Amino acid sequence: MKTPTSLAKIDGIDKKILRFLMEDARKPVLEIARSIGISGAAIHQRLRKLEATGLLSGSKFIVNPKSLGYTTMAYIGIYLDKAMSNPMAVKQLEKIPEVLECHYTTGNWSILIKVLCRDNEHLMQVLNKEIQAIEGVSRTETFISLAQQIDRQISI
Repeated sequence: MKTPTSLAKIDGIDKKILRFLMEDARKPVLEIARSIGISGAAIHQRLRKLEATGLLSGSKFIVNPKSLGYTTMAYIGIYLDKAMSNPMAVKQLEKIPEVLECHYTTGNWSILIKVLCRDNEHLMQVLNKEIQAIEGVSRTETFISLAQQIDRQISI
């Protein structure tokens, strides 16, 4: 993912295009163009410009994890024995497919991760056999998500 070096400058038309695509990334460009009142070519040019600035970083399909049997979402605060352990711990966490996100944080934990498991037993195995086995991890604190109540992107 490209990291923007400065804030992206977008106008009202860019915002309209982005809102359409954030709602449905597969919406045909010509349909968006007709709704906004500009040409399809202009939409393509603007999308290329937005990608070049780093504001857009591609599009993707989202897999419903429940349809694959993954029903337990948890957040795990990881305490490291020393800050120097962070890069090595993150490398090991990257190897665990159940780890979806990893954040370097302030506060009590050194790292906060988001994991997705089939069930609580699977979560316990991932915790005990993989995460807590990482060199430098002194202990963990786990929070199981009962329900995701908000799921959105930033407003444009």
